Amino acid sequence: MPSVDARWRVRRARLEDVVVIDAMVRELATYEREPDAVTATVEDFRAALFGPDPRVHAHVAEVAAHERTDPDGADADAPDDQDAGWQVAGMAVWYVTFSTWRGRHGIWLEDLFVRPEHRGVGIGRGLLQALAAECVARGLPRLEWWVLDWNTPAHGFYRSLGALPQDEWTVWRLDGPALPEVSGLSEVSEVSEPDGRPTP
Repeated sequence: MPSVDARWRVRRARLEDVVVIDAMVRELATYEREPDAVTATVEDFRAALFGPDPRVHAHVAEVAAHERTDPDGADADAPDDQDAGWQVAGMAVWYVTFSTWRGRHGIWLEDLFVRPEHRGVGIGRGLLQALAAECVARGLPRLEWWVLDWNTPAHGFYRSLGALPQDEWTVWRLDGPALPEVSGLSEVSEVSEPDGRPTP
């Protein structure tokens, strides 16, 4: 069951969320000290998350209207739609993986992000709880993600949940000019499999 609090709630992302998901991906890249690394567009997210054969998924966290303030501290106006009074404040973007050793699928959490002004009230934990529930409901034995080495607050948070770092693994990546060179093809197809660490 999705996490919910009097001040916030977690739900599956909908088509209308792609604009704010795109914005939060860019905010996350800035936080991770790579503000110019994002080349994805709103259309990319729309196609990936809500195309005819989506292989990536997302949950979003929303905060209640009374939890929102404008820069001067006044209550923000609620939007005029079916979810008036709620605003997206965080996201979890994920996809299904496979472990050859277990012979089972799992979930890879690609991005977890909560906007700074909404941290400290349990939203990050709520997003992880929703993904853990997704694993349990689907019979998937594993939820994984990576964390930058310097992000010590995140390390402490994840340890508090019972998650363990997989220090024996080193992430490797083949991209840029090296990828078509290795493939023997002149260019990389625009359709590719999701990026993620091997899970043997």
